[in-house]
Amino acid sequence: MTFTSPQNGVFAAVDLGATSGRVITGRVGRDELALTEVHRFANTPVRLPDGLRWDVLALYQGMVDGLRAAGRGGPVVSIGIDTWAVDYGLLDAGGTLLGNPFHYRDDRNAAASAKVLARCGARELYAVSGLQHLPFNTVFQLAAHRSDVQWRAARTLLLMPDLLMHWLTGSVGAEVTNASTTGLFDARTGTWSDALIERLGLDRSLFPPLRFPGDPAGTLLPHVAEYTGLPARTPVTTVASHDTASAVAAVPATGPDFAYVSCGTWSLAGLELDAPVLTEASRAANFTNERGVDGTVRYLRNIMGMWLLEECRREWGRDGAAPGLAELLKEASGARPFAAVIDPDDPSFLAPGSMPSRIDDYLARTGQPAPDGPGGHVRCVLESLALAHRRTLRQAAELAGRELTRVHLVGGGSRNELLCQWTADATGLPVTAGPAEATALGNVLLQARAHGLVGDLPDMRRLVARTQELRHYRPSGDRASWDRAEARLGLG
Repeated sequence: MTFTSPQNGVFAAVDLGATSGRVITGRVGRDELALTEVHRFANTPVRLPDGLRWDVLALYQGMVDGLRAAGRGGPVVSIGIDTWAVDYGLLDAGGTLLGNPFHYRDDRNAAASAKVLARCGARELYAVSGLQHLPFNTVFQLAAHRSDVQWRAARTLLLMPDLLMHWLTGSVGAEVTNASTTGLFDARTGTWSDALIERLGLDRSLFPPLRFPGDPAGTLLPHVAEYTGLPARTPVTTVASHDTASAVAAVPATGPDFAYVSCGTWSLAGLELDAPVLTEASRAANFTNERGVDGTVRYLRNIMGMWLLEECRREWGRDGAAPGLAELLKEASGARPFAAVIDPDDPSFLAPGSMPSRIDDYLARTGQPAPDGPGGHVRCVLESLALAHRRTLRQAAELAGRELTRVHLVGGGSRNELLCQWTADATGLPVTAGPAEATALGNVLLQARAHGLVGDLPDMRRLVARTQELRHYRPSGDRASWDRAEARLGLG
């Protein structure tokens, strides 16, 4: 398939997060990089008798409604899809989805991970995949799924963005940045690990051929074109379909010695490397080696991010409107510093519901006082996230043998001035905040590059730096206070 050059058209980015989905159109030129949100829809999981599942049909409907809205704004040059990682759907021999995909927060995964590790030890898994141990990694979810009747009928496994691309185009593939999060991907070779798949007793034919950012994924099926009003030969372009990989592609860095924090539901904090770090020290520190754009490695650790704050807000709004974020941040700025700190990655914070109470329970277990009201809880969460950013980036630099000169904080968390300033204070490094829409920008830029409108990865980043609103924070305050707070956690 040959792409044609766009003529005054837009690129449509489908960006699905853990709580909402959006369709955004982007215009790209030599000194232009502009986004317009044309449709937003909820992403609400459904708890069924057999577990917590994604409502993937509602996500698909929201996506095609958004694409119809995108077409009203001018010619759509191509479409790209990014989502979260690890979750998947199973198709039968006829290409039919075998049930709604499970949600990574479903509680079936903990027992399944123990079964996998009994068969293939943690060191062996890490030596191949280089993947951070998380109980919901795809490799563990598959172990839980194998007792399900659907498993016997499964012939193809598609990760979430690949499933949605399949429904748009009919094509089958596995985009590499998302495939690298499964635990069944070889971090050195950049391919599926046939040896690991065989060792775990999985059928190799379940795993489709790999695709790379910029590859064509097909064109719209006739019924999709009819519903959306888009031309039948509208291309669907493979982007970095793991939302963090798209976000990192849009980090406005001007040199190699930077760290990034992609901050949304999760905080993904780490470095961009040329090769994976597969040492035992790296495994023990629970760092992951995931693929980025152009063969780069996203060397990072997942940190429970703004999920903690949003879950608190949801609980506080149970009997009425949730308190506004601006009001909460004002209260937090006036609360007592370092009154209490938590480890955001404590397993007690993974599941939804009752977050303020679970924070209080954690503090009681660790001999700390409960925060004073919502403002105190928010300060506790944000200071704890800044400490987690500090700890993670320091360890990443040590393990990779890198010197860091700046932190780029992108995603929705970059709008939170307290978090940005406290990350600078905690790390002792200057923080550049923004763009907030890094994931959508990366999605659009990778489509634009496939159509010849931008150059290599540094060229893409220079365009982001020239065109997007960025804010800069210098370290301030007393570093010793951060040292003492971290020491209280016993995780330094």
